[in-house]
Amino acid sequence: MSISIRIDDALYETAKSRARAEMRSIPQQVGYWAKIGRAALDNPDLPIEFVRDTLLAMEEDSEPFELPKQ
Repeated sequence: MSISIRIDDALYETAKSRARAEMRSIPQQVGYWAKIGRAALDNPDLPIEFVRDTLLAMEEDSEPFELPKQ
């Protein structure tokens, strides 16, 4: 679903430049920031870098780790 919203021109320009640098569209960049902000507000005791890195790690493709048999 797509919904139009109004945002400040400065925020739009910042999102535009960061989106280009991080290979995202402008809406994806704003959504990414919103996701990080929501997670940070839900976990105020965690450093923002930890929140960001955790969300990035959750998006990565990974294979299950198998412990060696003893």
